[in-house]
Amino acid sequence: MPEGHTIHRLAADHRERFGGRSVRVTSPQGRFADSAALLDGGVLEDVDAHGKHLFLGFAGRGWVHIHLGLFGKVNFGAAPAAPPADTVRLRLAHPEAYVDLRGPTTCALITDAEKQAIHDRLGPDPLRAGEDPDRAWRRVSRSRTTVAALLMDQKVVAGVGNVYRAEVLFRHGIDPYRAGKDLTRREWDAIWADLVALMREGVRLNRIDTVRPEHTPEAMGRPPRVDDHGGEVYVYRRATMPCHICDTEIRTADLSNRNLFWCPGCQTR
Repeated sequence: MPEGHTIHRLAADHRERFGGRSVRVTSPQGRFADSAALLDGGVLEDVDAHGKHLFLGFAGRGWVHIHLGLFGKVNFGAAPAAPPADTVRLRLAHPEAYVDLRGPTTCALITDAEKQAIHDRLGPDPLRAGEDPDRAWRRVSRSRTTVAALLMDQKVVAGVGNVYRAEVLFRHGIDPYRAGKDLTRREWDAIWADLVALMREGVRLNRIDTVRPEHTPEAMGRPPRVDDHGGEVYVYRRATMPCHICDTEIRTADLSNRNLFWCPGCQTR
């Protein structure tokens, strides 16, 4: 499932290619056909992202709410657009560009009130301007749930996925099984600030890199990571490999139906 930086990058791409323009809206697959007909020819007036949710706002016609889930894909292209495959749920197009959406968990036309209800149930997003980390801290500091599970709870923090969860806990030396209530405020503030910086860099580069400059392959004289997720990381998908810092074997375990990765040598707090 894409992490929050990917959704914010998609929001920027939609804004750049289609913002302020009248667009053709179709649903070759047919599952969004009625709503597409209502939007066709409308102006894409606004684009918003919150956590793993993308919103496309059409002037006077509502918002397209998109959640990619595990299988959703977005593909941009330059005009002229090829005939769409019958798996395309939503196509936006104008004379210069098009974008196809396939396989999302959610693609629905919603009202302003329905959009606000989604924001209300999500936690603060490190990539949204003006977000208040105190809202997340109030939940974290009272919880007996593990900090690893809390970071993945979109009602607590929106947009953090398995990679950022594993990597930010490593970067701060925090045992993923610590209860939220056992974190200090100073530790939480450091985690939040790091997520803001790492996820902004993810938007900029369109990939996740979490190793500090002194731990890059060039600095350490080690081979670069070879993985279809790309980016240099400390522990994510490195189970049984030696830690870059202490050589302890990276461990993995199931936590809330997701694979957790951590270094028992470095993450002792």
